[in-house]
Amino acid sequence: MANTIDWGQGAANNNIGWGQGARFEESTDPDAQAFITAASITDPTQQSAINQLVVDLKGYSVWSKMKAIYPFVGGTASTHKFNLKDPQDTDAAFRLVFNGGWTHSSTGATPNGTNGYADTKYTPSSHLTDINSNHISFYSRTNALGGIEMGGGPVPLVDLSLRYSNTMWNMASSTTLTARTDSRYFAINTRTASNLFKFIKNGSVINTSTGSAGSTKPNVSYYIGKRNYPDNIYSTLECAFASIGDGLDDTEAANFYTAVQAFQTALNRNV
Repeated sequence: MANTIDWGQGAANNNIGWGQGARFEESTDPDAQAFITAASITDPTQQSAINQLVVDLKGYSVWSKMKAIYPFVGGTASTHKFNLKDPQDTDAAFRLVFNGGWTHSSTGATPNGTNGYADTKYTPSSHLTDINSNHISFYSRTNALGGIEMGGGPVPLVDLSLRYSNTMWNMASSTTLTARTDSRYFAINTRTASNLFKFIKNGSVINTSTGSAGSTKPNVSYYIGKRNYPDNIYSTLECAFASIGDGLDDTEAANFYTAVQAFQTALNRNV
């Protein structure tokens, strides 16, 4: 993708050398272009939003901390499955495998709350380098009570629930959360030390846990739409973005939200 400006005849001084038909091209980030090509994104607004998201994440030094980024752009299961960080159609690239009932649209992907989930193929026991540095995130456009949006277990149990209960888990440590009455926001569950866990809402820390934690990495892949655990607590929240990666400090989390919110705003689906 290239955004071009055609200066046209006589638009610039010949001494400078623009001349007739000279063009200036604004290049697309190669990582953004790889995703655009793999997911067959043809809409210029979506292409621009993806490119700016990648540029922003790199500018904030957050891109390198990501293992999987699911921007849910394109409006179909075949476009929503791709991982922006590695847009290959393989398990090893953590592309999503949708199961059960899902509704796909230009605003995101919505599980049916009864059997819909997506397998990320990301298994911490195999893919997580540092147990003390990890995060998962989920951007919800729906206000509903009662589901678990993301995660896996059983021991230790890692999950992310935007409005299910008052317990947040991450690598076998929990903390009591501030009451949540609306599940429309960008949530991050992150661990940055052996005893430091945070729940972050729209870039701001709302809960911190400093309790002890386990040292075992979960040996199941993370799901989106439920946690990979035999309790069948399915989500009904529309997901417009999700990610898996290393732990984020407060500044990184705030910048991450800024980039993701700008992406959603560019697509006219922000909450």
